[in-house]
Amino acid sequence: MNDKAYAQMTEQELINEIRTLREKARKAEQLGIVNEYAVYERKALMAEAYLIDPETIIPGEMYRINGAPGEFFKVEYLKGRFAWGYRLGGERFEEALPISILSPMKEGK
Repeated sequence: MNDKAYAQMTEQELINEIRTLREKARKAEQLGIVNEYAVYERKALMAEAYLIDPETIIPGEMYRINGAPGEFFKVEYLKGRFAWGYRLGGERFEEALPISILSPMKEGK
């Protein structure tokens, strides 16, 4: 694995890092090591966040949460590569999600 921080990596280095992390996650899943799988998946999501321009995430807008069908997230503000806000429905508590798991409401249905 690369010792560089994600913020210091080039786009190609990030893509390679994500590929490596997803491969490690796949192997951990095949071996039934659930916690290791989850760690690699989270790391890959964080690396993906550095491939996204934070300017594309607009405070006050609603976004779909990738991997969570029917769940929506209202962004209040951004801090680094995290969007802070609230999920619609259920308990209203503030949480932070990596910007890589948000997709605009206007894309697709």
